[in-house]
Amino acid sequence: MSAYPARLVALRAQLAQDQLDGFVVPLTDEYMSEYVGAYAQRLAWLTGFQGSAGSAVVLAESAAILTDGRYTLQVREQVSADDWHYVAVPASNVARWLGEHAPAGGRIGYDPWLHTSAWVADARAALATRGAELVAVERNPLDAVWADRPAPSTAVLTVQDEAHSGLGSAAKRAQIADWLTETKADAVVLTALDSIAWTLNLRGSDVAHTPVALAYAIVDADGTADLFVAPEKVTDAVRQHLGNAIRLHPRDAFADALQAFAGKRIAADPERAVSAIFDSLTAGGATVLPLRDPVVLAKAIKNPVEIGGHRSASARDGAAVARFLRWVEAEAPKGGLTELSCVARLQEFREATGVLLDTSFDTISATGAHGASPHYHSTPESNAPLELGQLYLVDSGGQYADGTTDLTRVLPIGTPTDEMRDRFTRVLQGHIALATAVFPVGTTGGQLDSFARAPLWQIGLDYAHGTGHGVGAYLSVHEGPQRIAPPTYPGGGAAEPLRAGMILSNEPGYYKAGEYGIRIENLLLVEERPFAHGVTMLGFETLTFCPIERSLIVAEMLSPRERAWLDAYHARVVDVIGSYLDADERAWLAAKCAPIA
Repeated sequence: MSAYPARLVALRAQLAQDQLDGFVVPLTDEYMSEYVGAYAQRLAWLTGFQGSAGSAVVLAESAAILTDGRYTLQVREQVSADDWHYVAVPASNVARWLGEHAPAGGRIGYDPWLHTSAWVADARAALATRGAELVAVERNPLDAVWADRPAPSTAVLTVQDEAHSGLGSAAKRAQIADWLTETKADAVVLTALDSIAWTLNLRGSDVAHTPVALAYAIVDADGTADLFVAPEKVTDAVRQHLGNAIRLHPRDAFADALQAFAGKRIAADPERAVSAIFDSLTAGGATVLPLRDPVVLAKAIKNPVEIGGHRSASARDGAAVARFLRWVEAEAPKGGLTELSCVARLQEFREATGVLLDTSFDTISATGAHGASPHYHSTPESNAPLELGQLYLVDSGGQYADGTTDLTRVLPIGTPTDEMRDRFTRVLQGHIALATAVFPVGTTGGQLDSFARAPLWQIGLDYAHGTGHGVGAYLSVHEGPQRIAPPTYPGGGAAEPLRAGMILSNEPGYYKAGEYGIRIENLLLVEERPFAHGVTMLGFETLTFCPIERSLIVAEMLSPRERAWLDAYHARVVDVIGSYLDADERAWLAAKCAPIA
């Protein structure tokens, strides 16, 4: 019998004890992270939902789980409709749902370390329409009933040397200090874990798949900084790397430290710093400047060393995935392969590189109908065999000291249908249209998104996820601020201008519920394109090299320009990853990458 109904009952009993009529459970941590450590997986513990974005609201008589279009199918498979209402985002959101369902005059609790100030203002306004109150809790009631909640990781920090970072921490902090001088601020609070890791050239293993450590930092206008991190995580090597300019404090001293800025002007990011931080700074007498974390853009624009490292990581990783695709192609028709056995085999191919540090996210290994859920995650309960007549989709990536990768490929198991080939070809056409785009400086990802969707739109189809996300340099596989997506896409970023040096994914798809899913994903580098008449535009360099399945392509649907791109791309695949393969694998690769005509 599932444990989730009992957990919901226990939470409701705790809410009654705390004199609360409801509570909001987001999928984040005190750093507003997308991927969170096991200790912060409150939504998954309460509901069973395994996606990477969502939230829940628990009232005395009803409860709702809110997810976006990526998880429409997954949430219904993992969360019981007996206990939860499914609510679609962005058609609704937590504040709107509370404004419609909270009890009149009720007290709805929230953890101020898990929400932004903007969210608090929206939820408070929505509840006011029902005469209800939003209440900040000192102790999270869910934590009170989560008896076996894991402790935060105690893994030690590691140093990301300049051979991979391309720039020392002192130089990065000097850039932040210049920004503070320009904004007339005394200090900036850094709460995003990847911002702290990038600024200090540190990495960690406190969050699965993302090499960061649980910490806070405050950078002063003189370029020095205070790092709040558990003492047991700091080795002698890390202490030497940080030097005298970085003052070390226990992580649990951070909240009190925010009270020490009376009369100072302190910058904090309203999207990345939780409301408790803003409240504490204000209560301590500081003037809070709600400004975007200055590291966000600096980190997104990769320097030449980071770009070179990513090219190396992509070549190594593309070869590992190509070897895996060859293995699936040979073994799947025999029977016996499952989604999880494929995950394990792909891991072996990546580990064979000798330098894999982690995967960059949980591998999406989806066959048949599971492929129609864009963020499907195979479990022992859902694990399905690869069978003839299906499409098999694998979306995966690796974490290497020199780069973070992310790529998706689709293989037919047996003979694909004409419809599958048509849809695959349209997705490929959208992928090519984005990969070959040339656009003016200042263009946003939102302006480019339709390039990838147009071939599907022509026959009345679309996909319910963004087309591209930023990618870090041995950091988060989902990195802002840039994104290629419709303007209304949850999470924002579509209005951010693209700049040379940014890395983004290019991943249009098509999903037929109950039957199959298609996605083709490479990573792209934004680069300058100077023209003879003196105008500089922007375009993309493709960074990912791995064969695109030719048997799924309807060659007659491709224009001469599209065929030329595909043939040139496959020629580069052979050049870039061929040296990583043995003779038999190179022969297979040559056949896979033969001209489409």
